[in-house]
Amino acid sequence: MLTAVLSLTGAFVFGAADFLGGIAAKRIGAVLATAVAALAGFIGLAVATPLSGGAWTVADLWWGAAAGVAGAVAIGLLYACLAIGPMSILSPLTAVVSAIVPMLWGLATGARLGPLAPWALGLALVAVVLVGFVPERGAVRPSITGIVMGVGSGTAIGAFFILIDRTSDESGLAPLTVNSAVTAAVMFALVGGLALRMRAKRPRMPRADEPADTAIVARDRARGIRLAVVGGLVNAAANALILFGIRAGELAIAAVLGAMYPAGTILLAAIVLKERIAPVQWAGLVLALASAAMLAVA
Repeated sequence: MLTAVLSLTGAFVFGAADFLGGIAAKRIGAVLATAVAALAGFIGLAVATPLSGGAWTVADLWWGAAAGVAGAVAIGLLYACLAIGPMSILSPLTAVVSAIVPMLWGLATGARLGPLAPWALGLALVAVVLVGFVPERGAVRPSITGIVMGVGSGTAIGAFFILIDRTSDESGLAPLTVNSAVTAAVMFALVGGLALRMRAKRPRMPRADEPADTAIVARDRARGIRLAVVGGLVNAAANALILFGIRAGELAIAAVLGAMYPAGTILLAAIVLKERIAPVQWAGLVLALASAAMLAVA
């Protein structure tokens, strides 16, 4: 019960963080949004870690660092695909993949699944097809690029769950702090590399209306950075909830229940962005959540 409560709460918080990250990525780019969010999350976790207590080992920090690399790939691809949109389609796709990966890992490492697991995996595949099928004019349609990024993000999220599960229960939030530090370092290195590449290009001639355009761009970037900061803090809170959920029970259950985060993203996308979803896509979303619930009890 504790695993379910923590994981489901973490999933809802993840959904809000993904929505904020996707909006920030539209304004400042996925790489910078991920870097800023990771730095904000690191600062928040660095403050909270001493309060969580516990005793960590070098192995815990190494596993946290490895999870940080996976997290950098996962969040970077996630924010990028959500920026492309539609959020209400690509977010569930990443969720289904992120739920299946830990299950497959469990099978490969000798874990035994219940009789519902094969049916749940089949239902998940049907859900992906329905979610990506757009029969109505005007309904949102995901691009191939967005789908590929979504699958890659879901795989990396699943890898994050697997790696963070290797940390000891006594390590508190220390692995997550290292995870955020590594993610921030990787993403800011990419930001620096992209900045140097842009500076190497020949500067263009200034336009007469550039000051006004520059001011607008500056305000837009500042708004995007603020969204990324808030998203990073929210994402750090979600990671902490999921981590405690994993430690309270089984990895597969926590990961699958944590994969229900699209509920928060879809709700915010529908309310704020007014994204339109076809009835068959709603059916796919329901099946995706149903498959996640079946996997949790399989």
